[in-house]
Amino acid sequence: MEPLTERDIRASFINCTKGETKRLVVPRDLAERPWDDLDFLGWSDPGAPDRAYLVTRTAAGPIGVALRRATPSGHLRRSMCTLCLTTHPGDGVSLMTARKAGRSGQAGNSVGAYLCSDLACSLYLRGKKDAGSGGRVHESLSLEEKVERTGATLAGFLARVAA
Repeated sequence: MEPLTERDIRASFINCTKGETKRLVVPRDLAERPWDDLDFLGWSDPGAPDRAYLVTRTAAGPIGVALRRATPSGHLRRSMCTLCLTTHPGDGVSLMTARKAGRSGQAGNSVGAYLCSDLACSLYLRGKKDAGSGGRVHESLSLEEKVERTGATLAGFLARVAA
């Protein structure tokens, strides 16, 4: 993924008002991010643990969505991320919801997906980050095919947010 600037990030959000976009916390370490290993930029708001953000590049330019993380249930179970198919124990996967764009979102409609709580899907996919006692399901697909599948799943989620 090509690096994103703070300006790119703030201009990319499809499910936020201009005021919300101005107030959201953008990571300060953008220059240090492993951009070559990222399919999207994901981060949590350090001051509000229930808020997270995801931005990816598309043919139309960067697209970002604000997410709300559901309160962890406290169950000791394994869950699988719908993007990268990494399994995590406990609260390593969270239900994250995104308010839909436009009038539908203003009416309170949202879409959700189970995602890695730290939004480090790209790093798990490439083996750059360990999921602890969870892990990746063994697949015969190449890394390129896994990346393509993850991108297609993410595009589907973003299309549901935009619809």
